[in-house]
Amino acid sequence: MKFLMVCLGNICRSPLAEGLLKQKIKEEGLDWEVDSAGTSGYHEDALPDARSIAIAKEHNLDITDQRSRKLVLADLDTYDIIYVMDSSNYNDVMALCENTIQKSKVRLIMNMVLPERNIAVPDPYWKDSGFKNVYLMLEEASEAIVKAYKQK
Repeated sequence: MKFLMVCLGNICRSPLAEGLLKQKIKEEGLDWEVDSAGTSGYHEDALPDARSIAIAKEHNLDITDQRSRKLVLADLDTYDIIYVMDSSNYNDVMALCENTIQKSKVRLIMNMVLPERNIAVPDPYWKDSGFKNVYLMLEEASEAIVKAYKQK
């Protein structure tokens, strides 16, 4: 399986989602791939936000090997599932899709925890206190992803 985590700038939410899922995959001994990207190119090649790095580090997770990149059309074919953090990301990714196969891969990540609720992972960029909540949400979603696809 190949998973892509997507948010706006690929510095806050999607790097945490990538790091968490990679950690869970390693713990389970699964041969899956995970990457992340942003719908914008605002932070091209930048490290994750220092606050994402800090909250990850508090949980013994190192995400400093990641660099921000913009989602590209080829990603829609490369990855089996593309998890987005909110409805704005969802709409942006869907607008890039060229066919129904690509569209079928795009999903809101929190629907793994609360199906059909379409709950957003809030962007913590403007609110320092939001990083802990985002981490906890994405940790729960990562566990749900492993549980769901490990059986397949």
